[in-house]
Amino acid sequence: AGMVPGALSLILADRMPWQPVFWITAAFMLPGLVCTLLIKEPTVYGSPPKTMREAIILPFQEFIARDGWRNAMWILAFVLLYKIGDSMATALATKFYLDLGFSMTQIGLAANTTGFWASLAGGVVGGIWMLKLGINRGLWVFGALQAIAILGFAWLAQVGPNTMLLSAVIGFEAFASLGLGAAAFVAFLSRTTDPRYTATQYALFSSLSAVPRTLINASVGFLVAELGWFSFFIVCFFLAFPAMMMLPKIAPWRSANGTNIP
Repeated sequence: AGMVPGALSLILADRMPWQPVFWITAAFMLPGLVCTLLIKEPTVYGSPPKTMREAIILPFQEFIARDGWRNAMWILAFVLLYKIGDSMATALATKFYLDLGFSMTQIGLAANTTGFWASLAGGVVGGIWMLKLGINRGLWVFGALQAIAILGFAWLAQVGPNTMLLSAVIGFEAFASLGLGAAAFVAFLSRTTDPRYTATQYALFSSLSAVPRTLINASVGFLVAELGWFSFFIVCFFLAFPAMMMLPKIAPWRSANGTNIP
C-alpha cells in the first residue's frame, strides 16, 4: 500500500480521472486493516501499564535517567537528523520528475519496476549485512550510502529526462534509504528502547524522526523556488552530514553495538 501511490496511481492517473484513482488507491489499505483484526496480540513484557503514569511518565523518566540528560539529548538529536537530508530530497520527488519532462506513466513504471523491488532488496541485504557489521557500523555505512543516493537526484537534474537514469536513481535511493538506511535506523531505535516501555519510547523516537517530513519539508517548495533543483539536492546532501558527524558519540565504529556518550 505504501508503494501504490508512487507507482500504480500515477499510471492510472494518465488513463482515468483522479476520483476513481483515489478509490483504487484507498482499496489497497484494506488488506492491512483486515490483518489487524486477524493477527494475535504480541507477548507483553511484564504486566501492561495500569495507569497513565505507568504508560507515559515512567517511560520518559527511564529514558532520561538511563544515562542522563546529555545522553538523551544526543540520541534525540540524532533521531531527528539521521534521515533529514533524504526526507527533504524526496519530499517533492514526483514534482521534480514532472518538471524534468517525464510522464506520470514513466514515473510510475520506474517506481514500480525499480523502486519497489530495490527497497525490498535493500531491507533484506541490510538485515543480513548488519549481522556482520553490527548496528553501529551499519549506521555509518548505510548512512553514507543514503547520503550518496541524494546526489543521484542532482545528477538527474543536470542530465534531464533520461528514462534509464530515472530508474537507476529511484532504484538506488530506494535500496540505500528505504532498505539499508531504514534497516539500520529501525534496529537502532529498537535497541534504544527499554523492553518495559517499548510502546511509548519507540513511539517517541519514530515520531521525532518524522518531524522533518511534517515540519521542515514544508519549506522544500520555497527552497526549490529559490535555488533550483540541482542546488537544492546539493543542500540536502550536506544536511546528511550533521547526523553522520554525531556517529562517533552515538554509535562508535569500534563498538559494534554499544555507545560512547560521556
